[in-house]
Amino acid sequence: MVSLNQLVAVCLMYVAGLFIVAFAAERAALRGQGGWLLRSPLVYTLSLSIYCTAWTFYGAVGYAARSGLEYVTIYLGPSLVMIGWWWGLRRLVRIGRSHRVTSIADLISSRYGKSNTLAIVVTIMAVIGVTPYIALQLQSVILSLSIFAAPDVPLAEAGGDVINRGQAALWVAAGLTLFTVLFGTRNLNVNERHHGVVIAIAVEAVVKLLALVAVGIYVIWGLAGGLSETLAKIDASDIGQWEVQGSRWAALTVLSGAALLCLPRMFQVMVVENDDERQLQIASWAFPLYLMLMSLFVVPIAVVGLDLMPEGSNPDLFVLSLPLSQGQNGLAMLSFLGGFSSATSMVIVATLALSTMVSNHIVMPIWLALRRDGATQSGDVRNIVILARRLSIFCVVGLGYLYYRASGGSGALAAIGTISFGGVAQFLPAMLGGVLWRGATRAGALCGLGTGFALWVFTMLLPSFGADVALSSATLERGLWGLAWLRPEALFGIAGIDPTVHAVVWSLSLNTLVFVVVSLFSFPAPLERLQGAQFVNVFDHSGPARGWTASVAGSEDLMIMAQRILGAREAQAFFTREAERQGQGQRLPEPTPRFVQALERELAASVGAATAHAMVAQIVGGASVSVQDLLAVADESAQMLEYSSQLETKSRELTETAAQLRAANEKLTQLSLQKDSFLSQISHELRTPMTSIRSFSEILRDAPGLTDADKNRYATIIHSETIRLTRLLDDLLDLSVLENGQVTLNQREGNLRDLLDLAVTTAQAGATRPLKVLRDPQAEDITLTSDLDRLVQVFINLVTNARKYCAADQPQLVISAQVTAQGLVIDFVDNGHGIDAGSEALIFEKFSRITGEGDGAGLGLAICREIMCRLGGEISFLGNVPGTAFRVQLPQSVLAPPAKDTGPVVGPAVDPVLGADTRS
Repeated sequence: MVSLNQLVAVCLMYVAGLFIVAFAAERAALRGQGGWLLRSPLVYTLSLSIYCTAWTFYGAVGYAARSGLEYVTIYLGPSLVMIGWWWGLRRLVRIGRSHRVTSIADLISSRYGKSNTLAIVVTIMAVIGVTPYIALQLQSVILSLSIFAAPDVPLAEAGGDVINRGQAALWVAAGLTLFTVLFGTRNLNVNERHHGVVIAIAVEAVVKLLALVAVGIYVIWGLAGGLSETLAKIDASDIGQWEVQGSRWAALTVLSGAALLCLPRMFQVMVVENDDERQLQIASWAFPLYLMLMSLFVVPIAVVGLDLMPEGSNPDLFVLSLPLSQGQNGLAMLSFLGGFSSATSMVIVATLALSTMVSNHIVMPIWLALRRDGATQSGDVRNIVILARRLSIFCVVGLGYLYYRASGGSGALAAIGTISFGGVAQFLPAMLGGVLWRGATRAGALCGLGTGFALWVFTMLLPSFGADVALSSATLERGLWGLAWLRPEALFGIAGIDPTVHAVVWSLSLNTLVFVVVSLFSFPAPLERLQGAQFVNVFDHSGPARGWTASVAGSEDLMIMAQRILGAREAQAFFTREAERQGQGQRLPEPTPRFVQALERELAASVGAATAHAMVAQIVGGASVSVQDLLAVADESAQMLEYSSQLETKSRELTETAAQLRAANEKLTQLSLQKDSFLSQISHELRTPMTSIRSFSEILRDAPGLTDADKNRYATIIHSETIRLTRLLDDLLDLSVLENGQVTLNQREGNLRDLLDLAVTTAQAGATRPLKVLRDPQAEDITLTSDLDRLVQVFINLVTNARKYCAADQPQLVISAQVTAQGLVIDFVDNGHGIDAGSEALIFEKFSRITGEGDGAGLGLAICREIMCRLGGEISFLGNVPGTAFRVQLPQSVLAPPAKDTGPVVGPAVDPVLGADTRS
């Protein structure tokens, strides 16, 4: 018989081995090594095995011994989800990666407008719902230890008092807590995958599978006498009878399927730890295969255990007691390690996920609210987050221990697991509704979650403690406050239903009903609507929905805040990358909306989407707070000088920041003047044609004796002025749509040469003064993907301007195109007199007409600038070349692979419409 001391020593050696494996995996990941293993689909699939906890290792056999083949439901639900709903899992993974969600609470809160209130509700529900599951792991370890602690009574019922179970549970809880802290809180950034944890879970998955298969093989061929004899025993046993209670099978299958999606630990490994969506392709069949292997020997072990073990033996422990009864100590030790692996892997990942939720959505908001008077230490946000997660791990495991003590450590393992499944299943309507239905609202999610959770607590959780513990005997028998229709196991007077089915049907059905009804009768906030579109249409656009208007945000404030959360080195690396992307060199990047969105995603990986959104919103979202208040979220700027070796560098940065602020102030002044000028210009531009129309219409109405020629001339003037007015209004509307970002781009593929042909033909149509256009058709044979209609609009405007304003005796326009490392460059250069240096800064402003000639309103180049901005490129004036020159630049992303060479152009290239030589 193995002594308890030997068992503890083996467990410590096993845990030490896991820690070494995890540490090696983390070091390899940091060095960029071992990616073939760390990111392999096999490891990802094995990490999903944390679904198989002590419930499935020990409790499945006990479940089969008590309820027959009903144990299959705990494997059937997740298998159906993995095989039949693979596309939905891929959608969740894509949402998690694109929105940098850190937990299921983060996912739900991010979907419903990044509501931290909703995140708090989900977090509290998750902690309470998972608490019985953690207690189940403690109970399984204590029950297995109790067998090894009684060498003289090897067949004693596990419920005996051979050890101090309360004290043993406390030590096990403390050990699991320490193990989780060492494994899971080494890094702050949750999206820096916990490679060490995942590898350790994969190793434990192999251990528990080998242990269960080894016991099963021993039972069939070592105890039962072979496969045929085992099948005969099964046929003769009550377990082998196919008795299906349809309602329980359906309810338990739904619960187990929901658990795969909603358990915080499953969400952690399936979504947060996912490196590549393609891993799901293999996991969709490999994980059900793993579950099949785990369930393969359950019935044989249960049947042989009932046949060989004394009456009254705990069937939950047949996996251990059968080898021990036959003196197979080594096999029993392997079986214990399998059960221990099942329990530890669940506790590690579950507490890791819950601690992230608690720290991000409860601790951090409270801490930020209490620290508005300033910070005292650089990087304290980072330290607080790590400390909060470690304390949260202690609290979560502590709650599991308290539940274990309060429930007496009794009851079948399967029953405890079902209670936990019912709790986390309440997330299902809000989660699925959020990713599939744009009409789902925050109010609906809150009301649905509250309803379902309250019913689960009343009908499943509280009755699990027994009579006169959480609920009195009178309440259980006669209903709450003596109302018969409020009996926990017979709500609304409907009795005779299995308690599990009763609780699942009422909680999930009313949860879903309230969620749908309230969503239909409530209106989502703007951000909530945008997030809804992002989630439902995640495969169309995977970026975050929020478009920050960051003109009031200073890069320095954002840098300070980022250092507080990410740490100085990580924050500086991020800002350096963004500055290089913007072409800012060694300066801080400009706080553009794209930059602020990227920063918010980076912060979300550390503190969650809702908290990151709130922190960024205080700086750039127009919140009425002062800079001093913002330092409650960002560090004291003086902490930037904590390293004396960087004083000079920081001084230069501050000088450059001051210059940026002065430039921003000057820009604001110019914008104010431009606003007044705009109102004046638009009034003038509208009044001129309207006055002309009014004058000539009055002449037509009041002047007697007009000849037909005069009437026709006046009517023609009125028609021309009407067209001018309509064109002005169309330009204003087009410019407004572009500036407000309301335009929808129609991306399609086309050839640059065809676009320029169309633009030249359109611009030259009806021209009274010819413009010679020189081009190189072979250089223009470039395939690109963009909004071709908008791009042609830019080309037409530039060619039209050259035709109208080129003052040369023989006007000529040269159009040249070339592909560079940065993308596509197209130059439009005419042989006119050019634009004087003092007017170059005004040519892209609204109502700007430098020459004073032409009939336009001066909106063309302003519209071109907005179009190019939306296309990801830019338009600029080239002042260092003769004539008037403009350059259109498009990014590398618009270019398609080069077309096949069609051979050299023979002879002069002549434009078929203009009849002009188009060679450069």
